[in-house]
Parts: sequence; structure tokens; C-alpha cells
Amino acid sequence: MARSDEHLPLFETKSGKGLIPFRLFAASIFAGICSIFVYRATHKPAAVVEAADLGVRWTAWIGLFLAELWFGFYWLMSLVVKWKPIYRTTHKHRLSLRYDVLPAIDTFVCTADPTIEPPTMVLNTVLSVMAYDYPPEKLSVYLSDDGGSDLNFYAMLEASCFSKRWLPFCRKFKVEPRSPEAFFKGASEPIDYDDHTSMAKEWTYIKKLYEEMKARIESTTKQGRVSEEIRKQHKGFSEWDFVSSRRDHQTILQILIDGRDAESLDSEGQTLPTLVYLAREKRPQYHHNFKAGSMNALIRVSSRISNAPIILNVDCDMYSNNSESARDALCFFLDEEKGHEIGFVQFPSAFENITKNDIYSNSLRVANELEFRGMDSNGGPCYIGTGCFHRRESLCGKKYSKTCHGENWTSKNDVKIEEKSVDELEETCKVLASCTYEEHTQWGKEMGLKYGCAVEDIITGLAIQCRGWKSVYFKPERAGFVGVAPTTLLQSLVQHKRWSEGHFQIFLSKHCALLYGYKRVSIGLQLCYCLCSLWAPNCLASLYFAAVPSLCLVRRISLFPKLSDPWVVPFVYVFLGNYAYSLFERLQCGGTCVEWLNDQRIWLFRRITSYLFAFLDNILGVFGITKSAFVITSKVVDEDVSERYKQELMEFGAISPMFTILATIALLNAFILVGAMKRLILEEQSWALDPFALQMILCGLLVFINLPVYKGLFLRKDKGTMPSSVTYRSIAYALAACLIALYY
Repeated sequence: MARSDEHLPLFETKSGKGLIPFRLFAASIFAGICSIFVYRATHKPAAVVEAADLGVRWTAWIGLFLAELWFGFYWLMSLVVKWKPIYRTTHKHRLSLRYDVLPAIDTFVCTADPTIEPPTMVLNTVLSVMAYDYPPEKLSVYLSDDGGSDLNFYAMLEASCFSKRWLPFCRKFKVEPRSPEAFFKGASEPIDYDDHTSMAKEWTYIKKLYEEMKARIESTTKQGRVSEEIRKQHKGFSEWDFVSSRRDHQTILQILIDGRDAESLDSEGQTLPTLVYLAREKRPQYHHNFKAGSMNALIRVSSRISNAPIILNVDCDMYSNNSESARDALCFFLDEEKGHEIGFVQFPSAFENITKNDIYSNSLRVANELEFRGMDSNGGPCYIGTGCFHRRESLCGKKYSKTCHGENWTSKNDVKIEEKSVDELEETCKVLASCTYEEHTQWGKEMGLKYGCAVEDIITGLAIQCRGWKSVYFKPERAGFVGVAPTTLLQSLVQHKRWSEGHFQIFLSKHCALLYGYKRVSIGLQLCYCLCSLWAPNCLASLYFAAVPSLCLVRRISLFPKLSDPWVVPFVYVFLGNYAYSLFERLQCGGTCVEWLNDQRIWLFRRITSYLFAFLDNILGVFGITKSAFVITSKVVDEDVSERYKQELMEFGAISPMFTILATIALLNAFILVGAMKRLILEEQSWALDPFALQMILCGLLVFINLPVYKGLFLRKDKGTMPSSVTYRSIAYALAACLIALYY
């Protein structure tokens, strides 16, 4: 190793560019917001109208003032996230030169339902992490199957056999990505390799093996049961003879590939990674705590089998897209100067099925490029539940101290495994995944992932940071993990409903960042957490702006300054300035103008539906009326739905109260805009436009944003159109609101 590399850091951190212009712009927006507040305080409803109408004006004024206060407050919190983004780069070549022996890594893959998370998807994720560019004897992969399905067990059995050919193929030809499905989908011909003849021959052979394996698994999945012929292939299938249901069964633990076994070799004679299948015990009388309970069971079981100091967890739909991600993560953990204080390294989520203009705004483009980097500068990003490398000791509840170093990780004896046979080891570990093991322990409280919240990953990450650990956000040039985004509007809204509900639940609990993180983490990081925790309350101000200014047009109540009034300037500047900057952000992050427009549309849709239901569920939960439930987003897509998604046609083909709200708001603004234009042009030339110009512009913008909704209501004829029952109900509600506003 060159002398100059001996003490160089394994990673570097740089501040973002263009911060001074951004801060000057932010200061001008802040001045505009303050001017709006001054206008509201000095321009109260005048007492020159009838008492009843004055009451309506005061109610509208107070509501609008509160909504503007909320938006101003929320904008200030968002400013903290964007104030100082930082960028990380790693030096993997220095890692290789400095450490001859690398620490072991345990990878946890979690799945819960084989009907909406197909076994072939799970198999591809497992194979992608088994094929890391990393010493295979240092890798152990654990699948947690919370559905307790023998279909997933069969898929893992097939994966254990296919890996003997797939891993050598990946090493030999430096395959990327190492998910077979993704690789063969993206590489139709083996032409990008030096040895074309050799590659073509092996490529064809491996693809044939994969397609045959995939066909067997899908055929078995379609039948819904494992045939007797297959069951005879492995003793593990006998476990399902004692399974009552997916919610009532014993612990099923099978070590499918034992990395300690000298016979666990691939086709080229190299050691295979350890592969373990786990379906923890479930009984109706015990709460299983969803994914958090699954992860904690994996932590305990893996500590007895492989006990690697680094834990990677990925969701079953997030395959590894970069075989060097593990080495990137180790550049942070093993850095001599700062590595000892890092508790986890979070990679962003990317998605392979995003449409050209990201119709449902699923890409998280701005969040991944800017917001997570801003959290990183305030003490570290949050833990998002997938694509995260953890220091085992920090995940298990240990507090940070300056003595926490990882020198022993790279010794040849870093993995402690009891010398037992596979059968003995399986029986010993089963008790660790039993329902009763956690009773009267700190698991779910101070150890492992925390319980009691739909977004357990967020409070777990905050708890780790509050124990003194730092976290790191790393976005490599090639995405580390790639998954599948929702392909229908309802799936996307339900997913955000679950996220926002969980975040707001945290805010209302003892784990609120402002309370739990007080004097433990920086105030900046506390506000970063609150930015997400307060997604749900945004529904109130958003619904107000989407409905009340338009309804006030019906009553001829002006809520904004006239166009000829100088006070109109701050309103126009704040509105246009924020929209212009958000467009600039989107383009800077590689998006398009149409993508930005879709983002604004979905931003509104989420706030008046997902966030509203999340807010109501939390309020009802406070009074014990409802309980939160964990909802899994389906990864199975019908062919016709998939085709419409590719064409970027918004999917409404389901009956949902969310769609009723969307359609009602859209129709309400359309009816009012048509009525206002008619009044202005045909009926009352004396009805001045000036006092109502901003309200009409706002109403017009809402109509423009809702154009896909109108198409779904009246113009489209495909199966993705709005259900007729939703259409009729929404028309009735919108007309009723207009009549009430006009005559009340």
C-alpha cells in the first residue's frame, strides 16, 4: 500500500453548491410571507354588511389566516432541510488496500404475503444480495416470511440451487444488476463483453435455467400449493404439516445453505453464502408487531447462526442494483477518524417502473437528491426501513461511546458460530423466534426495532440517533437498491396514507422528535423529523384553500387584495416564487416540466385524501375508536392496468372514499368557475373582476390541476375510468356545497 494512502479517509463530505443564492431567495420569500401576515392582520372584514354575512366573512377570514400561518410555519421547517445539503463520496480502493479481511454481513429480506409479493420477486431480491461483490463466506442471507408460506420456502429452495450457477456467472462477467429478472430484462443480447463467444454460450444457458426455474415457481404459485413431488425434495416441507394458518403456526427455521459446510460450494468450487428461511411463530393471542417483530426475530436468530457485526435490511421488492453497495457502506463504518460514531448508512430507494413523467410522483426525486442530504448535515438521515446497513450493536440498543470501534470486525474470527450440526442449530434458534421470547424483555423498547407504530423504522432510527450514534446518507452514481413503485393512483394514495398516519402517530406520542430528541439530537434534526411527522395536518389547510376561496366566490366575498392594490405583490411573489423554485429543483434533479406538473397534482391529491384519512384515523385513535393497521402495497399488476400506467393514464378504476373527495373538490371548482365566468361575461357587467381576480385564478388553477379527474369522470371509456357511483355521488356533493354557499 502506498504510504500516501495509509491515513487518507475512506469517505469525504462536501457541501452543496449555490447555497448563497438559495438563501437570498429564501430570505425574500420569508419577507413576502411576513407581508401576507401583516396584510391579514390589518385588513379585517369590515362591519358594513349584514350581521349574518359578516359572520361568514369573519369565519372565512379566520380560516384563511390560520391556513396561511400553517403554510408559513411548514415552509420554515422545510427550509431547515434544504439549508445545507451535503454530498458523500467513498473510496473503495483505499478500503481494499487497507483491509485484507472484511467484516461479515447479515442481510435480512422481509416478506409478508405471497399473493401481493410474488415468490419470484422475493427470490430475485435474495439472489441479488447473495451475489454481492464480497467474500461469500462473509455473507449470510435471511428471509423472514411473515406469511408462513411454503410457496416462499419452495422459492428459496430453488434459489439455493440456482445460486450455484448464478453467482459464478455474476463474478466472471461482472454482471449488473445481479437480480436475474432485472438483468435478463435489461440485457436482451450478450454483446457488451470481451469474450463474446463464451459469454453468449453461458448467457443462453443461465437464462434457460432461470426461465425454467421461474416457470416452476409460478406454476406452483398459481396452483396455490406445493405438490407432493416437490415436498419430497426437502425435509423442511414437513413443517407445514403442523401449520393451522398463516396467523397460527410454530416457528419454521431452515438453513438451506450452510456456509460452514465444506460441501456448500458453487459450480466453480467457491463457498456459497449462508441462506436461512425463517417464519417466526405466530399465535392469535399474541401481537406479532408487524415488520418490527419480524426484524427483531431475525436479529436474535442471526446472532446465534452468523452474528455478523453489520446488518443490511431490504424489503422483498427492493433488489440490489449495485454489487458494490456493501463495500460503499464499509467505507463509512471502517473509516479510522469518523467510522466509530456511525450507527447506520441509509441508501435511497429507487424504482425501475417509473414512467417518463412520473405520473404518480413516486420517484422521490427531490427527497433523494436534496432533502435527505439536508437531514444528513443536521446529524444524519432517518432510517426508512429498507436499503440500510446497520451496526448490529447500535440496532440492539447499545449507546454510543468513543470506545466503539470496529477493529475486531476485520479479524479472521469475527463471526462466532457454535460448532453444532445444522439440525441442532435450527432447533436451538427456534426458541428465539417464538411468541413468548420477548415477554419481560426490552425487545421492541430499547432493543431492536421499536413497536407500536406503523412506521417503526422512523422511531427506531431516531432512537439510535438519540443514543449518540450518527447516521449517513449515501447516494451512489449507480442506485444501490431498486424496487417497484405503485402503478395505480389508489395504491399510491393508500401507501402515503399509511406513511403519513404513522408519522403523525409519532408526533402525538412520547417519541415526538421535539420531546424524545430534546438535548439528544440537534434542533435542526428535530425539525427535519417534524417535517414528515406533520404531513397529515397539512390536509386541513390544503382542503381549506381547495374549497373555501372558491365557495366565497359564490357569495361574492373577496379574500385577497385587488389586482390594483400594492398588497397583491407579496401574494403573487410568494406563490410564483415557490412554484418557480420547485420547478427549478425538479429540473436540477433531472426531472421534466411535465413531471413537475404531475408532482404538483399528486401533492394536492395526497393532501386532501391520504393526509386527511391519516389525520382522522389518528384523532379517532387518540380516543380509542380505531386502531392503526399495517397495509401492504400490492406488487401484482393486471396487464391492462400496467398498459394504462405505461401510457400515463391515471387509474381510477376502484370505488374509494378518496376518489369521492377528489372528484367532489374537482367538480366543486369547475361548477364555481363556470358560474363566475358566466356572471362576469353575460349577466352582470357591473360585477367587477378586480376584487375576485386572485380567487378566480386559484379556482382556475385547481380546475387545471384536476383535468385528469374530469377525463376519468366523463371522457374516458376504458376500465380505468371513475366508477359511476363515485361520479354521481360527487356531483351531488359538489352541487349541494354550491347551493349551501349561495343560499345559506
